[in-house]
Amino acid sequence: MEQKFVFISYSSKEYSEATKVCIHLEANGIKCWMAPRNIQPGESYASQIVKAIQNCSALVLLASKLGEISILPKTHTPDNYVTVKDVISSLPPIGPGEICTTDPLHRARQLSPINIRRIKATKEGGSWRDWPDELVLDCFKKESGRSYGSVYGRMKWNEPAPTMTTQCTGLGNGRFGHPEQDRAITLREAAIFQTFPDDYQFAEHNNVSNPSIVCRQIGNAVPPMLGRVIAKSIKEHLKQYKLWQEKN
Repeated sequence: MEQKFVFISYSSKEYSEATKVCIHLEANGIKCWMAPRNIQPGESYASQIVKAIQNCSALVLLASKLGEISILPKTHTPDNYVTVKDVISSLPPIGPGEICTTDPLHRARQLSPINIRRIKATKEGGSWRDWPDELVLDCFKKESGRSYGSVYGRMKWNEPAPTMTTQCTGLGNGRFGHPEQDRAITLREAAIFQTFPDDYQFAEHNNVSNPSIVCRQIGNAVPPMLGRVIAKSIKEHLKQYKLWQEKN
């Protein structure tokens, strides 16, 4: 399972700002690729960049004809990160295969009997490594599969959520198990982790006829809060050059 990442493109003059963006994203669980940090020795510099652009899940480009763009100062540290508990603990509890009566987006995928046994055997913050041998899939018993420690994992209440993907409501696709309830996260929980408003509707009246499409929208989205930070940074950049006028 190849981990998704964000490609950061920048000019040499903006290296320090690009590095700040990279540090900020990775501190929030978003893997980044940027040159020259991720260039492997002995391989073509240009071909590695092209390959990274082709394989990335998102691309962040920092550029301005006016001058360097400074990203807003960090607002969070490990001492005040927004945690899983902060944002989803108040949602109504539901089981696998159930749909909340007041919010159609708060729905959990059905689990097979053996996957229910697996999630029950997984502790908070744990993964398939917690299971008794009879529940462990053959692929994890091989040396090549032992490195995927987060698969079938539960989140931790007091830590930030992992990066949301296009398959984040599936238990076997990463650390997408609810910290406490015996199920994978719901579409609503995934949307909240991605910083969409708590009542955001992905379809009229939240009529979710195809949950997979909504999950793909969530996983592919630029987190709205990240978009806001970028927009505010551009605004401050324009104000610096007296090209921004506040509306009354």
